[in-house]
Amino acid sequence: MSLLDWIVLFGTIAAIVLYGTWKSRGSKNIESFLKGDQQLKWWMIGVSIMATQASAVTFLSTPGQAIEDGMRFIQFYFGLPLAMVIISITMLPIYYRLKVYTAYEYLETRFDLKTRTLAAILFLILRGLSAGITLFAPALVLSTVLGWNVFFTTLLIGVLVIVYTFSGGSNAVSITQRYQMTVILGGMLLAGVIAFSLLPKDISFLDSIRVAGELGKLNIVTTDFKWSDRYNIWSGLLASTFLFLSYFGTDQSQVARYLGGKSLSQSRMGLIFNGLLKIPMQFVILFIGVLVYVFYLFNQPPVFHNTVLLEKARQTEAGRRIAVLENNFSHFFAEKKVAVDQMVKGIHEDNRQKIGIAKSQYQVVRQKEDSVKKLTKEAVASGINISVKRVKDTDYIFLNFVLTYLPHGVIGLLLAVIFSAAMSSMASELSALASTTTVDIYKRLVKREASPRHYLVSSKFFTVLWALLAMTFAMLANFAENLIQFVNIVGSLFYGTILGIFLVAFYVKKVKSNAVFWAAVIAESVVLCCYFYFYEEIAFLYYNIIGCVVVLMLAVVFQLFAAKQEAT
Repeated sequence: MSLLDWIVLFGTIAAIVLYGTWKSRGSKNIESFLKGDQQLKWWMIGVSIMATQASAVTFLSTPGQAIEDGMRFIQFYFGLPLAMVIISITMLPIYYRLKVYTAYEYLETRFDLKTRTLAAILFLILRGLSAGITLFAPALVLSTVLGWNVFFTTLLIGVLVIVYTFSGGSNAVSITQRYQMTVILGGMLLAGVIAFSLLPKDISFLDSIRVAGELGKLNIVTTDFKWSDRYNIWSGLLASTFLFLSYFGTDQSQVARYLGGKSLSQSRMGLIFNGLLKIPMQFVILFIGVLVYVFYLFNQPPVFHNTVLLEKARQTEAGRRIAVLENNFSHFFAEKKVAVDQMVKGIHEDNRQKIGIAKSQYQVVRQKEDSVKKLTKEAVASGINISVKRVKDTDYIFLNFVLTYLPHGVIGLLLAVIFSAAMSSMASELSALASTTTVDIYKRLVKREASPRHYLVSSKFFTVLWALLAMTFAMLANFAENLIQFVNIVGSLFYGTILGIFLVAFYVKKVKSNAVFWAAVIAESVVLCCYFYFYEEIAFLYYNIIGCVVVLMLAVVFQLFAAKQEAT
């Protein structure tokens, strides 16, 4: 990192924070702080929703996901447009008609206070954990760049986010997100262009695509159905639809974005805008990861991308073992590059036989490389005396590429991209956590009668409290192998149950509060059992279907049983 990088990094972040704080200064009441005065136009709503999703996890971990597993992760978003249409037609009009601050207010009107409280608590747990993951990603970046302990970088970024979320609330979040998205998308596209420009001169853009396709990285659609397969066309169209219905229809971090719209039609257009553009955006981010993968076919990558841990391990007794493994890795890379060069020649000559032979040679050497990587990971873990599970590498691949190969100034910009995304997403989450805690818990269970000023101060207090808790939860993310998957796993543990409660509220009018409450409690227990006992057998996306269906079925059964009891 040069002086220019630091100037660009802090200049970009400071400009965004100060602008959002100034434009949203002086929130006078709880409505302004939590809902942003409902002045957002449809395109601002769409950008705000996309920015809330696009945390630093997206830009750190998604390219690494593409490098390791190809582009099939894009199927995760196939259910999004359908979910946006359903929410726009069914859920959104109800929220507007009732003029709610949070999605969970409706549940008390439909059922009772305990059902509303249960849904709010489930949301607070999942969103609090997710906020910690969101915070951990940029803290990880800063710890890598500076060599600081991740505890201090987590604290630093958490305080920075508190400043403008505490000052302006939802309005500050929405105002700054459009600029953050500009920086984010521009920086990611620039990284992709640079990755391609650093390829050998005889490798055209079409060649890079064909090489990636031959090596299985352009696996955009997979049709084989397996319960244990996380990303295929079936999990994307079925399970992900349930996940997105719950995320956008019942998660306060998203509901708050479109409840800030000027009108029902503006909010609907914002949701549809998000549904149409999210898939292309994720496609581009994944494809940038594929370009980095192709780049590392021609330029030797490090055996271990987490350079901070690697350097620490080199200073221990494991250093000699690591040096041997690095030499072996260099030897295998040279063999692999020969195979890749032959593959390119086969592509230029349109010779399928030569391509097939080269691919076979590549796969043999790749297995040797993977074995060396595994041994290096174990050596690093033993050298610095931590669990192998805590020695992560995938999330560092794109970051290491940025820090190593991009020109000075651009590095600062891309790090600003990551930090901007983190601030944007975490600020939205803190705002949602504060509003749910204030309106659904504090106002209903602790202090029912108070002045608007009191609730405004309470909201700001809960914003800071959740930020501190998020910093604590961030330590949990240190055990995750891949952040983008971890954040979706956490959501899937709770979203199905929450969605089931709302679907009963919307569509099964005869079901009363006690039936849906106990159905939700049992459904959440079933989902947690699936996670702890059948994690390998059932892909986490299906937890959303399981939780939702169990709530719907048991709520109907319990209500029928209660009706029989009353009749007798």
